[in-house]
Amino acid sequence: MLWRLFDILLSLFGLICLLPILILCSFLVCFDSGFPIFYRQKRMGRNFKTFRLWKFRTMTNGSDKKGLITIGGNDTRVTQSGIYLRKFKLDEIPQLFNVLIGDMSLVGPRPEVSKYVSIYESEYSYLLKVRPGITSPASLHFSNENELLSEVDNPTEYYEKAILPQKIDLDKSCVNDRGVRNYFSIIFETINKLIGGNK
Repeated sequence: MLWRLFDILLSLFGLICLLPILILCSFLVCFDSGFPIFYRQKRMGRNFKTFRLWKFRTMTNGSDKKGLITIGGNDTRVTQSGIYLRKFKLDEIPQLFNVLIGDMSLVGPRPEVSKYVSIYESEYSYLLKVRPGITSPASLHFSNENELLSEVDNPTEYYEKAILPQKIDLDKSCVNDRGVRNYFSIIFETINKLIGGNK
């Protein structure tokens, strides 16, 4: 498929160009909170096959056992370096390795943990016909997700009942429209949002 060819070429190009940033972020995480540098979380992939999603670790070790939802600046589990890595989305860069090996695409429905997939299993049976992606219409629309969650009394319930259904509907376009124009349009919109300070 054409998307897969673009994924391989662009992820490889991205890893080469971003190598200095990868090294710098690795040092920041290590200096701030030690090892491990990377956080690998099980996510649900294409055809409900689980895989390990790579990120720079931005929280204290074992934080995922205290909850899967991150609530922005109010979350005390986030490390000092993690605040900046999350703000500029630098923690997401290692997912280019997931793209390169075929677990993910650059563009596709954002992968979720099995807990949330099981709640909306019928919807995800449609979304997961394709590889999940680093970016998507839902990622762009909810780029301030952590801040939204920090403003509610029950972040987990709000995510499950208010945000996630909207994200699912938005990301259906990644399945409905597999054209090259849509693929590059989402990539360029993502880059533009990152350069513009994620506004």
